Amino acid sequence: MRDQYMRAGEGFIICYSITDSRSFHEAREFKQLIYRVRRTDNTPVVLVGNKSDLSRLRQVSKEEGVSLSREFNCPFFETSAAFRYYIDDVFHALVREIRRKEREDALAHERKLKPSSSVWKRLKSPFRKKKNSVT
Repeated sequence: MRDQYMRAGEGFIICYSITDSRSFHEAREFKQLIYRVRRTDNTPVVLVGNKSDLSRLRQVSKEEGVSLSREFNCPFFETSAAFRYYIDDVFHALVREIRRKEREDALAHERKLKPSSSVWKRLKSPFRKKKNSVT
């Protein structure tokens, strides 16, 4: 069932708890699962370290989160769901990532549709008469 959601989803929020290092390591596993299911690294993702209000219990540093987000090539936020810190920003960032991917896909599709010199023209070109040639 989870694979089906991953195939249909346009973007994903991978969330871990800053107070639980195990959940941080599982974030990498979720990214790999998304890759296996969708077979592309170009899936919009936002990485979120939650529970920033519990900084005294922190087990995962902000630098580790930033480093993982660089590895994933995605935005990173530390949030607090309890106090609603940066929650809206996470969703806005995900929508921006989805739209960016849609624009990239549209440009790639547009490039495919541009008529390049056809195979026939390239094959025929050596046999064309040149201008100003006398035969």
